[in-house]
Amino acid sequence: MRHGTRQLYGKRARHGAGHRHLAWFYAAEWPGFAPPLTLEGHPRFRFMRHDISQPLPAELTRMASRITRVWNLACAASPPLYQRNPEHTMMTNVVGTNHLLHLAEAAKARFLLTSTSEVYGDPEIHPQAEDYRGHVSCTGPRACYDEGKRAAEALAFDYGRAGRTQVRVARIFNTYGPNMDPNDGRVVSNLICQALRGDELTIYGDGSQTRSFCYVSDMVAGLMALMEADIDGSDPVNLGNPDEMTVNELLGHVLALTGTSAGVVHRPLPVDDPRRRRPDISRANEVLGWAPRVPLAEGLEATCAWFAAELAAAKPAAAGFAG
Repeated sequence: MRHGTRQLYGKRARHGAGHRHLAWFYAAEWPGFAPPLTLEGHPRFRFMRHDISQPLPAELTRMASRITRVWNLACAASPPLYQRNPEHTMMTNVVGTNHLLHLAEAAKARFLLTSTSEVYGDPEIHPQAEDYRGHVSCTGPRACYDEGKRAAEALAFDYGRAGRTQVRVARIFNTYGPNMDPNDGRVVSNLICQALRGDELTIYGDGSQTRSFCYVSDMVAGLMALMEADIDGSDPVNLGNPDEMTVNELLGHVLALTGTSAGVVHRPLPVDDPRRRRPDISRANEVLGWAPRVPLAEGLEATCAWFAAELAAAKPAAAGFAG
């Protein structure tokens, strides 16, 4: 969750009074990724480039007494990236989560796991509430991520039940916004970048599958509220936007916003791709007082403007979108 991580750490730096230290964990799937410039030189921030599937560096474990919160946002979240090295994806979710839980236990810190709506698989229940156990393939090409996150949740809740550390588990639904990787293969970034480049826009299947898109600032607000909530942490919490739409409807928004005249090409639907996705956020409303605020039109406009600026450096023609 590259785009959310940058916003989260920026907000923690600005609003982190009462917490002793911010540590940044680098995800191995983000080559060249760096923290926001606003954090450089912050007295309570340190950037560590490390793969959490490997033992944590001594530099970090020695400073455990200075840590009060551990946020685990590691692991590629887009299918092309997490399927590129499925073993590493699974190990990041399971071994990496265990390493960070050990750190939280040693530090007596609260731990938050960013899980995913993919734990629900291709759901038979709609919308998806936290008590739905899912319809997931444990043998398909998405299993390294789906089952890895389910195992990570199991680890976190086992630590919590044993009293080893306080845990919070967020099940994140589709999130978009500035700082996404243009090449990460998710539907929002795919369609916007293809439109800005003048390429054909790719739709998988017939486009009738549904998604619910949450803007990154809303997601970060939900994660921060969950981490600081005075709850026992024994249940996961869905975070996402309950406004459901088809991929074809999203395509219409992107076409209108970018003004592209490029055509649309259809590709086969990937194996185990969910047909419907919509969060029931009743629990988040009740225990966090949280709901998304940014409308899709506003979020897409900001996202298009950001991608246009990013692409302009490599291809000046992409700068035609002014926002």
